[in-house]
Amino acid sequence: MEQHLALFAGRTSCQAFLANQFRVLLSAAAYVLVDTLGRSGLADTELHAARAGTIRLKLFKVAARVVTSVRRVVFHLSSAYSLADWFVRVLAHLRRLTQLRPAYLLPPAPS
Repeated sequence: MEQHLALFAGRTSCQAFLANQFRVLLSAAAYVLVDTLGRSGLADTELHAARAGTIRLKLFKVAARVVTSVRRVVFHLSSAYSLADWFVRVLAHLRRLTQLRPAYLLPPAPS
C-alpha cells in the first residue's frame, strides 16, 4: 500500500498493457531503492524509520541546482532549506557505505 500511495504505483492510465506494466515496474524499482535507502542510508539519522513518502518529500523533492563534471556532482542547496545539515549527513553516510563494499561487489578492474 505504501508503494501505491507514496510512489504512485496506481497510475496506470495508458491504454496499452505493456505501458502500464512498465509503469508499475518502475514504481516497484523506485520503492526498492527508497526502502533500501531508508534501511541502510538513513540508519543513524532521525529518519531511520521514515516511510517512503516522507523520504521522498524530505530527500528527493528538494530545490537544488545540480552541477556535474567528469569527477563530481555538486548540489547547490537553497539557503531556506531547513534540512540542509541532515541532507549533508545522509550523503556522507551513503559515501561511507559505498567505500565499505565487499570486494565481490566492486566492478572488475579494466584490463
